[in-house]
Amino acid sequence: MDYIVFDLEWNQSSDKALENEKIPFEIVEIGAVKLDSNFQVVESFSQLICPSVYQELNERTQKLIGLTAEELAGGVPFQAAACRFLDWCGKEGTFCTWGNMDLTELQRNMRFFGVESRLAKPLKYFDVQKLFSLAYEDRKARRSLEYAVDYLHLSKDCVFHRALEDANYTAQIFRQIDRKYLVNYSIDYYQCPRSRAEEIYAVFPTYSKYVSREFASKERAMSDREVTSTRCCLCGRPAKRKIRWFAGQGRNYYCLAWCEEHGYLKGKIRLKKAEDGRLFAVKTLKSVTGEEAGSIKERQEQLRQRRKEKRRKRLKGEDPKKRKYKERGRKE
Repeated sequence: MDYIVFDLEWNQSSDKALENEKIPFEIVEIGAVKLDSNFQVVESFSQLICPSVYQELNERTQKLIGLTAEELAGGVPFQAAACRFLDWCGKEGTFCTWGNMDLTELQRNMRFFGVESRLAKPLKYFDVQKLFSLAYEDRKARRSLEYAVDYLHLSKDCVFHRALEDANYTAQIFRQIDRKYLVNYSIDYYQCPRSRAEEIYAVFPTYSKYVSREFASKERAMSDREVTSTRCCLCGRPAKRKIRWFAGQGRNYYCLAWCEEHGYLKGKIRLKKAEDGRLFAVKTLKSVTGEEAGSIKERQEQLRQRRKEKRRKRLKGEDPKKRKYKERGRKE
């Protein structure tokens, strides 16, 4: 099996009002390194792309990647670059990236420019940024590429923020990580499940993950039995909910469950938007200590008190939004 370690550089609109919401980031460079099953470098790939959506280089982008509009004008159209890249990758390669954005933006650009997807579904890959945190830090921190290079005392022979150079740095870091951490693969959600048959179930050493099909609303999603079920991530048996699912910030929901054999489980559901505007759920269940379980109870109580205080202020006419509108009306 080959490992395709790749990196993208992209451009964006200098004026938010002129941004194309279907392609907020237009890829202008693809760089990649292919490793064999022994983590040895086999070959590399590099391609500049001539932009067609945002032809003027964003000032920050130009400063970051050090390319000029004239240099990019000598690149190839995205369709040709993407097809060449996918041909170079082959059918057996597993993608590796620094963070989770590159695969999303690659697929978003492919959809926008009408490039047929040949990528697996569900698309499993290695997020080297996450693996670095698992191997060397606290499992939660997400560091910059340069930070990881410095941490591992790797040679900084090349510039950062060019696609092939960043792919090379990512490959060097990936080669340093103990292979026991490769059980912690990631799943790309851009191609989210369209039916119950396509829903994703994955079990890792300390947690489980479920990715649902799409729903028309959060109410529909949170009333689905499978979405809200709580099975132990270690034994797979149903776990009794000690705290029912409650809404946190944004579209996040939390719960606390109890497995007779393995103790407390923390549940988290993130409702994410699909490309068509519908919602799908990403649920994780993780084994936690009694102290961590207590923090979930505290979070629920804090949210209750906050909402209670908001209701009290609304009833007393102290809603800051309403007060702002009243004051604006008096000024006018």
